[in-house]
Amino acid sequence: MPMSSPAEIRQLSSLRAALPAMALVLTLAGCASGPRDNISLVPAQLDQQTRQEGLFTQPVELSRERPGCRGECPKLMIDSLAFPGHPRLTQLVDHALASMTWIDTQSAPPYDTLAGFEAYYWKAAGSRDEVQLTARTRYRNEHLTVVELDAGQYRTGMAHGITGSQLLNWDNAAEKALTIDNLLMSGARPAFEAALRVEHARWLDQHADAIDNRENFDRMWPFAPTDNVGLTDLGMLVKYQPYEIAPYAWGQPELLIPYDRLRDILKPQYLPPQS
Repeated sequence: MPMSSPAEIRQLSSLRAALPAMALVLTLAGCASGPRDNISLVPAQLDQQTRQEGLFTQPVELSRERPGCRGECPKLMIDSLAFPGHPRLTQLVDHALASMTWIDTQSAPPYDTLAGFEAYYWKAAGSRDEVQLTARTRYRNEHLTVVELDAGQYRTGMAHGITGSQLLNWDNAAEKALTIDNLLMSGARPAFEAALRVEHARWLDQHADAIDNRENFDRMWPFAPTDNVGLTDLGMLVKYQPYEIAPYAWGQPELLIPYDRLRDILKPQYLPPQS
């Protein structure tokens, strides 16, 4: 199985965009495989919880303070995943998490792996700095692996930490990361955003802070589309960064668009078969 090339690594490193809460988000490159008219990548029988089929995973864990430090010391915690037999995905998760630690959008990070980040971090970190990086599977079947990547950082002197997340949709057979444009039918972006807007309104209807003064809330925190999506057993998960559509205290909002509202929006292979 070929590893990611240096060109792919450089491309991933350059695809960062500023976010209000975390000053980067990794846009995962890749493309869908060819047409699969007779195969649905999402099973017809949908579980109420994420399915545990698909690629085997192994934990990648690290929790330590700066070597040789005494007193108050910077901390690094990693709770990630490796995918035995799938080095491209393992390498992509490693690189993506490393890239999510870099908050200077004006320059490329001086590392492209978690090992490289750790070496840099021990040299640059302040005494109270903390970084926590996590990768977990949100959905798995024999065709698809959806990984959620989370990065939380606190830098000495900050009022509070900064967090960010990225959903990675991986085509197991093609060994490719699928962007939202790979998942949507041609020209379906407006319909997708309309469906997302409906779920956004439904989500706000469940929060007293928004209900009490909806006009003011909408003015302060207007609806915004996002490409941070992941396929799940029940529909398309859409996840936002802090401050994107709600106050920091609301964390990282998640919306779910059910598959029955995604007909003629998602490509057929990413929909469960109709009964």
